[in-house]
Formats: sequence, structure tokens, C-alpha cells
Amino acid sequence: MAVSNPKQVIEVGAARLARDVASIFVAAGIRHEDAGIVAEDIVAADLEGVPSHGVMLVPMYLDRVLRGSISKASGGDVAVDRGGAVVLDAKNAFGQLTARQAVELVSKRAQDVGLAAVAVRNAFHFGTAGRYARMLADRGCIGIVMSNTRPLMPAPGGAEALVGNNPLAIAIPSGGDHHAEVDLAMSATAMGKIRLAAASRSSIPEGWAADAQGRATTDPAKAIKGMLLPAAGPKGFGLAFMIDMLSGGLSGGAVGAEVRPLYGDPADPYNCSQFFIALNVSHFAEDGSFKARVAGQLERISSSKRAPNVDRIYAPGELVDATAKKSAGVCHLAPETARSLKEAAAKVGINLDAPYVA
Repeated sequence: MAVSNPKQVIEVGAARLARDVASIFVAAGIRHEDAGIVAEDIVAADLEGVPSHGVMLVPMYLDRVLRGSISKASGGDVAVDRGGAVVLDAKNAFGQLTARQAVELVSKRAQDVGLAAVAVRNAFHFGTAGRYARMLADRGCIGIVMSNTRPLMPAPGGAEALVGNNPLAIAIPSGGDHHAEVDLAMSATAMGKIRLAAASRSSIPEGWAADAQGRATTDPAKAIKGMLLPAAGPKGFGLAFMIDMLSGGLSGGAVGAEVRPLYGDPADPYNCSQFFIALNVSHFAEDGSFKARVAGQLERISSSKRAPNVDRIYAPGELVDATAKKSAGVCHLAPETARSLKEAAAKVGINLDAPYVA
């Protein structure tokens, strides 16, 4: 059941929301099974408290399908295969589909040789990198997942966007309730959060972004036309550059400005590059003992002494897990996100009824 609450946040059951999102993509010509996978991954981001990677992306995804920059194929093709080193040509298929393809490839190869990597070129946006790192952890591997994006950040002191905010996720299998995980972009925040602020006509915190001239701004509209700022200055910028080289350089795919704007011309392929690494734990240490040690260290962090007025300390990966459990299968959409989803559905002849109108 889906209802609207007094605070104007739209509450929709995750199962229904995933069906509705999938139906939009099916109406646009995507295979039913593929549409379900993409919808599941998108909705998971909202359940995990990451709306910048959730259903707010559906209108943009749909426009790209309709204009042909997202392929209707179910996956990519292996272009290079040398055992533990694989290059996957995604051929502009949905990133959620080719990311799962890369996870399967790299985890199976790591079973044989202990460590494997898949570099992906001609790829599309895959949502949260952490989702795929966790999939690798579920398979008994330490998962490392990264992607480049179009240039969004200047070098420290610069006024020209040179590298993307390039996400990096690492998940380590644990014997506890959740894996150890970090999932972070190399910018102070994600562009999706700035777009959410712009849609709700809110300001953004200082230190998130600069305008087109390199001046710090709290105006999301100026930030969208300008640049994100790197997290921790030269550290974030340097890591973003390395991710660009690992993803685009090793795959033979796009780097730097060769990656196109995600919200640019929907007929122009996004053309990002990605990199997946799997380290099979059983090749390095006894699987059970390793996972127990990880779980013990996570518990050590979450039960550590708290500063005054702090109710809870979260170990790496715990907040995502706790947020998903707290959601209890219900997504909370901003009114503007719900409206944009309804409008996207109407483009392909689908009428989404209540509660998709605030």
C-alpha cells in the first residue's frame, strides 16, 4: 500500500515502486527481466538512504533509452580475456546490467586464481558502487569497485574541471550482520545531492561546490553550471585522477573529458569506464577466521566510547544496513521526485496513480 504523509514526503512500498519503474522501462522497449534488475537496483538506493542514486534518475535514464544512448541489450561483450585480467565492452547497455556481468566474471575468475580484475569501457551509470562491492563480498571476495565520470572537479586552486568525482567502494566480507564497507565519491558531495537541492530550491553547504569561475558557492544552480570541490583537497583530487586512469586507462575506454555529461544530450552516450577487483579471501586466509576477525573489529568500532551527545557510532557499512532495515520496505520520495516519475511514465503511455502526486 502507498500513502502520502502530512510532511509531503511520498511513501511508496519498495515492491510497488520497483514494479512501476520496471514497467516504464519495459514500455520503452527494455526486456522485462532486464527492466526488473535495473529497477531493483535503483529502488535499493532509496531504501538505503541514497536518493541521489535512486528513482530520481529514472526520467534521465528513460530519455537516454528513447534517444538511443542506452542500448536495449542485456549486457556487453568480453573484448580481452587473459584469465585474471578481463576487459568488458559494455556497449552502452544499462550500467546495472553490465556491472552485474562484471561481478559474475571477476568473482568466478578470483575463485581460480585468488585475485582478478575486470575493466569496463563504453559503460553507463551503474548507481551506487557499494552495491556491487557488496555483491562481491557476498561471494566471499573483497570487492573493490570504481568508476570515472565526466570532469566535475578542479585541481586544488584551479578553475577548470579536470577529473570526475569518481566513486570508489570497498566491501570486505564479515561474519557479522553486515559487511565492512566504504562507498565514497572523491568530491565533497555527489552531484545528485546538489540536483536534489536545486529541485527543492534549497541552498547547499559551503565547501561542496564552486561556480564556473572557481569561486565557492552555496547556490545549487551555480554549482550545477560550475564544479564540485574535491574531498580533502589534493587527496581527493589525486585519488580521482588515479581512478580515472585505472578505469578508463586499463579498459581502453574514456578518460577525462572523453566521458560525456550524464545530464547532457540524451542521444550522446555517457561513455564512462569502470573497474572491478575481487580478492578471494580463501586464497589468502582461512575464510571463517577472517570473517570473524572483520566482524570483531566492526563490533569494536560500533561499541567504542562515544563523545558527549552522541547516541550511536556506526562501523563502516553499518549505516547503510541500518537504514535499509529501518525503511522496512518503504521508500520515501521527495514530492518533486514523485512528480518527475509520473511525468516520465506518461511519456511511454503509463498512468501512475496516487501517490505519485504531492
